[in-house]
Amino acid sequence: MIALFFLLSAVVIGLDQWLKIWIVANYQLGETHSLIDNVLSLTYLQNTGAAWSILEGKITFFAIITVIAVAVVVYLLFRYQKSSLWFRFGLAFVLGGAIGNFIDRLQHGFVVDMFQLDFINFPIFNIADMSLVFGVILIFIYALVDDVAKGKQGESNGKAN
Repeated sequence: MIALFFLLSAVVIGLDQWLKIWIVANYQLGETHSLIDNVLSLTYLQNTGAAWSILEGKITFFAIITVIAVAVVVYLLFRYQKSSLWFRFGLAFVLGGAIGNFIDRLQHGFVVDMFQLDFINFPIFNIADMSLVFGVILIFIYALVDDVAKGKQGESNGKAN
């Protein structure tokens, strides 16, 4: 069953890298094309930082953090093989997103971003970024559901005493 989660991570990485290669080959830096008028555009951008371009140019720092994060996520996937699907799917998406952006940083020294929301002032992002956010949301849902389950279990144990 654990192979499913590594496969999901590999699919995220593959889609992320494929789209980034396509964008670099077909767009000039800064070029924009609307996909859905006033909603979504593709814009080729190079980000040398993290979200919102924080810590720009800190490639070594990001490399170290990513290696640590990947090691922790892989450990957690093996350690909690029988845990909640929310948790394991969350970890798989985080793993795919982290590796997707890591490949860019190693290969180019920057991350290729392309999705631009036209209806709001929001940073341009990529599939790896979406995967990271989705993974964290799933892990957060797991934590909430687990806390609620533990709370109910504690209540039933308290009443029995």
